[in-house]
Amino acid sequence: QVQLVESGGGLVQPGGSLRLSCAASGSIFSINAMGWYRQAPGKQREFVATLVSSGTTTYADSVKGRFTISRDNAKNTVYLQMSSLKPEDTAVYYCKVYGRPSYNRAPLDYWGQGTQVTVSS
Repeated sequence: QVQLVESGGGLVQPGGSLRLSCAASGSIFSINAMGWYRQAPGKQREFVATLVSSGTTTYADSVKGRFTISRDNAKNTVYLQMSSLKPEDTAVYYCKVYGRPSYNRAPLDYWGQGTQVTVSS
């Protein structure tokens, strides 16, 4: 069983910053990639950023230059530093981990419960 615990969401004014954290724990053998997605009210969940084991990062065009994804391997934790936040960044942010539960099993997607980010004055 793999658990993902997200934290760091909240209410922030436009132009402000927040840092989200997602800690993975439980039975996971290896992690191939960690990332963030978001879902605004009435919209589909969308990709935000990902960081693969090689260190390569990928960002959605809408957040490039404003958001930074990073990882603490020792803690199996992924972070999303969000700056210059806009009202359109308001959404529930979900952490996703793509990893192997054991050495002899194929990688799976694991999702966190989500954390609310609201950008409003």
